[in-house]
Amino acid sequence: MSDVRELAARAEKLDAADELAPLRSRFVLDDVVYLDGNSLGALPANVPGRIEDVVRRQWGELRIRSWDESGWWTAPERIGDRIAPLVGAAPGQIVVGDSTSVNVLKALVGGVRLARLAQGPGRDEIVVDATTFPTDGYIAQSAARLTGCTLRPVTPAQVPGVLGERTAAVLLNHVDYRTGRLHDLPGLTAAVHAVGAIAVWDLCHSAGALPVGLDEHGVDLAVGCTYKYLNGGPGSPAYLYVRQDVQDRFDSPLPGWNSHADPFGMRPDFEPAAGALRGRVGTPDILSMLALEAALEVWEDVDVAAVRAKSLALTDFFLECVTSYVPDGLVESLTPAAHGERGSQVALRCSPKLSTSFEQGGTPIAGAVMKRLIERGVVGDFRHPDVLRFGFTPLYVGFGDAERAARVLGEELR
Repeated sequence: MSDVRELAARAEKLDAADELAPLRSRFVLDDVVYLDGNSLGALPANVPGRIEDVVRRQWGELRIRSWDESGWWTAPERIGDRIAPLVGAAPGQIVVGDSTSVNVLKALVGGVRLARLAQGPGRDEIVVDATTFPTDGYIAQSAARLTGCTLRPVTPAQVPGVLGERTAAVLLNHVDYRTGRLHDLPGLTAAVHAVGAIAVWDLCHSAGALPVGLDEHGVDLAVGCTYKYLNGGPGSPAYLYVRQDVQDRFDSPLPGWNSHADPFGMRPDFEPAAGALRGRVGTPDILSMLALEAALEVWEDVDVAAVRAKSLALTDFFLECVTSYVPDGLVESLTPAAHGERGSQVALRCSPKLSTSFEQGGTPIAGAVMKRLIERGVVGDFRHPDVLRFGFTPLYVGFGDAERAARVLGEELR
C-alpha cells in the first residue's frame, strides 16, 4: 500500500510540473488510460469541425472549385511541409499521399535506381531489416523482383557487416514495432553511405515521438504513417521524404498524372515533376488528407525535444511502477532500458506461468491479459502470442496514466 501511495503522489507532482500537460486539452479524451497511440492516435478536438467545413462548404458548396479556391491541389506538399519539422527536414522534401506500403515501394525501387545511376549496374542487392513490420518485408521482396536484386534480410545490428559493393539500398525501421527498440539511424545511415548505397528509413514508430534528424544525418529516402503519434486518424495518408539533392534523380516506379510536370497536359509521354512532387501518384484522398492537416495543428509551438524528454520520463516511470506493482517473474520488459535505444513504447513479455490463469480456448496469453486491462479502462494492445504493448504519446498521456496502468496490470496479474 505504501508503494501505491508513494508512486501516486510522485505521479501527481510530475503531472503538475509537466510543461506539455496543457496539450491534453487539444484532444478528445475520457477517463480511459489510452496507451495505444502507437497504433492509432487520439482524436484532436479541432478535426470534427474542420471536416464538417470540408464536407459541407468546400465539397458541398464550392464543389470542384475547391481544388483551387480551398487549396486541395497543393495539399500533399503543403501538409508535407507541416510534417517536415517533426522529422528534422527542411521544406520542399516531403509529399503526403498513399499508404506507407506504397511509399516503401516507391522509396526502395527508387533507391535502387539511384544507386545504379551513381555506382553502376553491379548494385544488385537489397538489405532489409529481418525484424521489420511484415508489410515492409513483403514490399522489399517485391522490390527485389522488380529490380532484379537479391534480397538479404539481416538484423539491424548485422547491417554494417553485410554491406558492400553489391549493396544498392537498405530498408530499416527506426523503432522496432514489437519491442520499442530505437535503432541507430545516424550510425547505420553513415555505414550505408560508406559503401555508396542508399538509406531508406521507415519512421512509422518514431515520427511525432522523438527527434529524427533526416537532413542532419543525410538520410536519402524515408517513409512514415500519420495515424500513430501524428494523430491523423484511421487510415490517414502516409508520406514520402526525398532528400533535396537527390530529387532530380529520383525515379519513382509509380509515375502517375499527379507526378507529371504538366498534369493537365494529358501527354502520353511522362515527364516527372520537379522536386518531391514526383513522389505523388494519383488524385489525393482529400477528406483524409485535410483531417490530417487539421490534426497537425496540435503541434504548433511544440518542441520535439521536449516531447522526447517527456517520453523517456514517462516510460522510465511506467517501468518503475511495473517493477513495484507486478509480482516478480510474471512479465519481462523487451524494451531497452538505455534511453538511446528506446522509442516511445514499452513492450512486456508475459511469463508462461500466466497461461493457466489467462490462456483459454486458444486465446494467446497477451490477448487475454490485455482484454482484462481494457475492461478496467487501460487500453494498450498485444502482439501474438505473449507481448503486451503500451504506447506513450507525450502530448496527451500523463504520469498519472502511467501509474494507473501499471497498478491495474499488477492487480490483474496477482
